[in-house]
Amino acid sequence: MKKITIGITHSEARYENYPKWIKGDDADIEIIELSAEHQNWDEIEDCDGILLTGGVDMHPQFYDSKERKYPFAPEEFNVARDEFEMHVFETALNLEHPILAICRGHQLVNVALGGNLIQDIAAANEIHKRGEEDKQHGITTEPGTLLREISGESGQINSAHHQAIKDLSEELMVNSHSPDGIVEGAEWLDKDDKPWLLTVQWHPERMLDKETNPFSHNIREAFLKAVRGKV
Repeated sequence: MKKITIGITHSEARYENYPKWIKGDDADIEIIELSAEHQNWDEIEDCDGILLTGGVDMHPQFYDSKERKYPFAPEEFNVARDEFEMHVFETALNLEHPILAICRGHQLVNVALGGNLIQDIAAANEIHKRGEEDKQHGITTEPGTLLREISGESGQINSAHHQAIKDLSEELMVNSHSPDGIVEGAEWLDKDDKPWLLTVQWHPERMLDKETNPFSHNIREAFLKAVRGKV
């Protein structure tokens, strides 16, 4: 099997889960940690694919919101990380690297492409309301999407977020939603001459049944297949 290198952006929240999930027992996969602290975006050229991780909310300035004190807003935003990861995303597009974006990464892709965010999902929303443990809920994929091809029509995913996509970028299409209508994933609307891209709101890297659940296992396999197809 071809040796490949995956660049994974550093997260302050459970970063270790991402390389563990992507690499698994595959000795042919190497990981490069892309960090805002080290500003090593030049190492993207050494990567074959990019994974954008979850973590702290993006600063509202990037989606033209003046509201900073919304519910569950972080005490401190990390603008350096926001700027670094948008640069990573842009560079990866230019290099035509396959891109998998998770949670914050899913939101960042939408913002980078001109969309915006719901700053906090209503507190009464029990499906997504955050707690000490991830919640579980159903998901339905949209017909004709890459995600449906990868993972099927419906299934169960986890949930650990309080923000979500509000207005979707004109360059993207929704590929899945939760029972209450939250956008759970996105991909290119026009896929012609575009690198492989899949964004998901949930955390496939830490699902309890990630070895068998098609909304974790199949996504990992599809991403790695796209990366190997480019090498």
